[in-house]
Parts: sequence; structure tokens; C-alpha cells
Amino acid sequence: MTTTDPAVLVLEDGTRFTGRAWGARGTTLGEAVFATGMTGYQETLTDPSYAGQIVVMTAPHIGNTGVNDEDTESRRIWVNGFVARDPSRVVSNFRSRGSLDDQLVADGIVGISGVDTRALTRRLRDVGSMRAGIFSGDAFAIDPDEQSRIVASGDDMTGLNLSASVSVDEEYTIEAEGERLGSVAVLDLGVKDSTLGYLSARGFDVHVLPQSVTRERVLELQPDAVFYSNGPGDPAASDAHVELLQAVLREGLPFFGICFGNQLFGRALGFDTYKLPFGHRGINQPVIDTVTGRVEITSHNHGFAVDAPVGEPTSSPAGFGRVEVSHVNLNDNVVEGLNALDIPAFSVQYHPEAAAGPHDANYLFDRFRDMVVASKTKKDAN
Repeated sequence: MTTTDPAVLVLEDGTRFTGRAWGARGTTLGEAVFATGMTGYQETLTDPSYAGQIVVMTAPHIGNTGVNDEDTESRRIWVNGFVARDPSRVVSNFRSRGSLDDQLVADGIVGISGVDTRALTRRLRDVGSMRAGIFSGDAFAIDPDEQSRIVASGDDMTGLNLSASVSVDEEYTIEAEGERLGSVAVLDLGVKDSTLGYLSARGFDVHVLPQSVTRERVLELQPDAVFYSNGPGDPAASDAHVELLQAVLREGLPFFGICFGNQLFGRALGFDTYKLPFGHRGINQPVIDTVTGRVEITSHNHGFAVDAPVGEPTSSPAGFGRVEVSHVNLNDNVVEGLNALDIPAFSVQYHPEAAAGPHDANYLFDRFRDMVVASKTKKDAN
């Protein structure tokens, strides 16, 4: 729906972008980040990893296919705010059940349109992600200095633990599709529905567990493997999840982690993590496999990364044997994957479930399945 109601986006450094109100009216605060995908806005909005963030879409035309019931990645929209240059005035898709604007209103998401998103993205690229606020409706009339003070009072993503806000409250199970190969315990730190579907399709009963689950409960389930999902927040603020993972690794259970799970795996191995200037968000990030030399185009959504040495395998500072950096981003050499050589465990920083696209890294779910089968066979032989 086109509107002439004014709105303003205010960055932490005082930069202001005036536009039109979009979605719900009011005030919202969050970390301003940009996403470079030209498609998949519905998957982006419903990805729990975006909790706490105001997402700027670099593609200019957003919303032309509306919203549907098939492409959602979780139970609700998680972004704190949404920014686009030209929202579509017409919805045209046979699966659509409504407009994006209506969905933003229904979920209470404050947005802004009519913004020069190219200039905004360049600002975030040059200065880095920063706190921001969108003000519309009655909030648009707030004094600009007061708006800036409100933005400055917002949460800084560094040191922020958001797992409890996105995780399920109670555990549940998704049964394996086809031949059952075993079970996997999934720590829900903001897991996407497509990830659970890929695990189930590989023959696993998928036990989805809240982020507060104890070591005792995980072992009581007797899973054949453990999986850590994507999610929002600073991995340095998730010591309990790191300690749980260390206990899992000592039990010899196969492990696979993606995105936030990769960062927590890195910390469990004894490496540090750090905040990237503006992160990687989009569906077109080139990553190289350091072992095979294969280049993959991958889907990303992360603002933190693991600080591990690239090159020859190194010893885990936490005593879990040898570790190699398995994948590296070709744009900036950021670590994108870890592989433990002496225990059955690996992780990647990007999203092999890739909703929406691409599917270059989908084979990692097969690798996980094969690792679990090999571990079960070895255990049965002993």
C-alpha cells in the first residue's frame, strides 16, 4: 500500500534518512544492517537470526510477490524494522495470500520506504553497522535531538544474548522421513524450519530443544548426534551454550553447527570470536573450500566471526585435538567453516539450507548424515 505519511530513519552517528511510513506506525530500535539478496524477503523477515536488527534491503523493489504460507522460516517476523526503497504497489503471485505491507502491520513491524537505500548501504559499509531507529506516526514529530538520544539508548549487539527471545519454550520432535537412520538433538538458538526439514529428510528423528536445555536432558534423549542452529546475538555472551557443547564433544557425539552454531563451536574449541564491521548478509557470498579448492556461492546472515588461523591444522586451545579452517570467504578472508580432525564434528558459518537459494552447500547435510552413520557403525562394532 502506498502512503504519504512521513517517517525517518536515524542512525547512531546522527545521519538521517527521511521517507514514507511502511508497515506499522511508531518507534522501533535495532542494529541497522544491510542484506544483498534480490529475492527471499519473506525468508529474511522470518529468519530468527535477524532479531534485534533493522534490515535494509539493497534490492530496490521489494514485495511484488506478496507473502504466502510456504516460504516462512519460523512462526513470526523477527526483524525489529524493515527498510526498502520501492515497495511494490501490486501483489502478483499465485501463492500469495496478502501483501507484505499488510503482514508488517499484522506483526507490528515498523518500516520505512522511499529511502535512498544505496546511500544508506554505503554509509553502513563505510562506517559499520550501528544502532538505529525508525520513527513514524506520532513519533515522527519527536524533536530530532530527542530521536537521536532515543537511538543512542538502544542495545548494542556486542555482548547481547538473544537466544531466549527466539528459542522454543518446550521441546518437540519431528519424525524422520523415509528410512530412519537415527536421531539428532537440535539446540534451537533461532533455527529455521527448512533446516529441520533437511535433517528429517536425511532420516533423522529431530528433537528440537529449547536453548535452556541441560546436559542431562540432552544425554537422556540418547541422540545419535547434536546440531546447533543459527541465531542472533553475540556468541561471547553464550557461555552456557559453549559449556554444553564442550560436554557433548567429550561424550563423542557427532556435531554439526551452522552460523551461530559455528561461532559457538569455535568458542568451544577454544578460539575467540569478534564482531565484523558490517557483517555478511545475502545470498551471493563466495566461499572457498580450503581442502578441495571448490568455490561455492552461499547464503549468509552473520555479524560475528571466529578468530582461527587459516592454513595448516592447529591444535584446539580447549584440548579437542587438531582443527582446520575448512572454508574461507573470498571477499574478506573471514573464517567460514571449521573441521575437527580428531573428533566427529564440523561447522560452517553460512546457511546450507539456503532459503531462499542458492543450494551449492546443501551437500553438507549429506556429509553430516554420513558422519553420523559412520559413528553409529563404529560404535556398534565395538
